[in-house]
Amino acid sequence: MALADLERDEHGYLVDLNEWNKDIAVELAEEEGVTLTDESFKLIEFLREEYINNNSNQPNERNMVKGLKGDWDGKLTTKELYALFPKGPAKQAGKIAGLPETKRKGGY
Repeated sequence: MALADLERDEHGYLVDLNEWNKDIAVELAEEEGVTLTDESFKLIEFLREEYINNNSNQPNERNMVKGLKGDWDGKLTTKELYALFPKGPAKQAGKIAGLPETKRKGGY
């Protein structure tokens, strides 16, 4: 199924996170002007895992760094997350991961 066939909210987020797959992620990333890498997918998969298996948790950047640092090549900082997702790792990576829009106001 292509992205054009999926229901999305007024901000472009998928309505049903179960319709997501890596091909959909690539299409969403293209819309966002982001090129996905292996590191990008580590963050995307981490966010999906947290949301699906941890009571709809959408971690902030600090908790993303804590959760991913053991699986990251080299030192992971918030700066690296923003290099992958310039419009914000929580919102932009979450959108590409097929998750609902986070309502948190950035930061902590």
